[in-house]
Amino acid sequence: MGIARIGTWVVSVVIGLVYGVAGTIGQAAMWGALPVGLIVAIVGTGALLLAVRLLTLDRWSALAAGMGAMIATLVFSGRGPGGSVVVPAPAEGTISTGVIWTIAVPILTALVVAWPSLRSSGSSPASDRAVPAAPDAEAGTTN
Repeated sequence: MGIARIGTWVVSVVIGLVYGVAGTIGQAAMWGALPVGLIVAIVGTGALLLAVRLLTLDRWSALAAGMGAMIATLVFSGRGPGGSVVVPAPAEGTISTGVIWTIAVPILTALVVAWPSLRSSGSSPASDRAVPAAPDAEAGTTN
């Protein structure tokens, strides 16, 4: 395991933390009855996780970004030292955008991390095509 890989994981966690904080704060924004903040937070976090997975070709980097977002969501969803609450509890019998956001982040992370790889490690697109067997030059026969 190289230092570059560990550095990638650290950067992924930090980016995930930033997106988690922004999503947790922004998820409550409404435009009329439309939860615009929640939609933007979910799409943005999903795009971040997908970009990290596709650019690094590493599930662990995507997991690190997702864990950063989850940690930020959990920390900023609680009551602050001054008593302020960023994500208020929903009224009895209702569900809030904060609850949906708190559930959406781990689901997005699980989907992106568990999604199968499109390429196997070490293969190039040209090697995925079927290549006919070459004749055996030493034996003088063909396969």
